[in-house]
Amino acid sequence: MPKINRYEDIDQVEREAKKDYIDRHSAFVQCASEAKAGEAFAVTVKIGDQYAHPDDTDHYISTVTLYNKDSKLAEATLFAGSLGGQGAKGNTEVTFNVVLEKDATFVAHAFCTKHGLWESDSVEVKVA
Repeated sequence: MPKINRYEDIDQVEREAKKDYIDRHSAFVQCASEAKAGEAFAVTVKIGDQYAHPDDTDHYISTVTLYNKDSKLAEATLFAGSLGGQGAKGNTEVTFNVVLEKDATFVAHAFCTKHGLWESDSVEVKVA
């Protein structure tokens, strides 16, 4: 079973290099807090907040996966060069459109080809 890394509050981290490492690999779920039942609902997963991740042939974000509790809802597969290639840096961002019938708890995973699996904090969404 792969180790799952999690974001920690970078304001509490003393070394800048550690802040960079944590932030640029962490997944952040962004969406409204309420959705309408049966209608498309946009959920964006952004990798990195204050720091950008490299896009090299041997070091890039290869997948972004969205879960509702234990159920996998969607997955995006990315390839080296999707942010511009060798030497490029950026924040991978994927928007998934999902249809909900009841309240959801979203969690996202990002997989870095060099530093493994990273999990977001959960985000609650109420469905009316």
